[in-house]
Amino acid sequence: MTKIKVAPSILSGDFANMAKSVKLAQKWGADYIHFDVMDGVYVNNITFGMPMCKAIKPYAKIPLDVHLMIVEPEKYVERFCDDGADIVTFHPDASKDVLATIQKIKNKGKKVGLVLNPDKPIDLILDYLDIIDMVLIMGVYPGFGGQKFIPEVLEKVKKIKELRPDMTIELDGGVNEQNAKEITDSGVTILVGGSSVFNSTNPKRTIRRLKGL
Repeated sequence: MTKIKVAPSILSGDFANMAKSVKLAQKWGADYIHFDVMDGVYVNNITFGMPMCKAIKPYAKIPLDVHLMIVEPEKYVERFCDDGADIVTFHPDASKDVLATIQKIKNKGKKVGLVLNPDKPIDLILDYLDIIDMVLIMGVYPGFGGQKFIPEVLEKVKKIKELRPDMTIELDGGVNEQNAKEITDSGVTILVGGSSVFNSTNPKRTIRRLKGL
């Protein structure tokens, strides 16, 4: 049986004390720390940058899963790798040179993934399936937390699994205790939980339930 992993998104954590949010996520049983980077251009919000990544890295005893929702990620991926990212995912439709961006991340010895928004076809990533480590499927339109999950995106998960059965697939957006099983049954093995984890009355139990334990 495939082990389901959970990556709490500190976008839903305490902005005044991100170190505390990282420590708590680990205490609750997180497998990764999900770090959402938004530039106010690719999405209508601004969050963290390289300095925050570097600042929380000493507190992260588990991998930092950095999701870049920014235009021209090729300009910044190397710096994120240098500042503590263990996994870097980016949107191919936001990059002027997807292959070069992938290679920059790999050259830093980090894992790399491509991200698909709900309205983007898997055609955008097909040429790269053999050289990336994971695919991140967005269950909502990126930019803000707390949105309702769009179940139709699971069809993309199934198609990707047909093409490359061993591909690690992560899903971000709208994940909660009620829909986690449906999502993981489709082939997802990493669940990003934001408000569902950090706003839970019992985050440790929530993470266990997301994992199906």
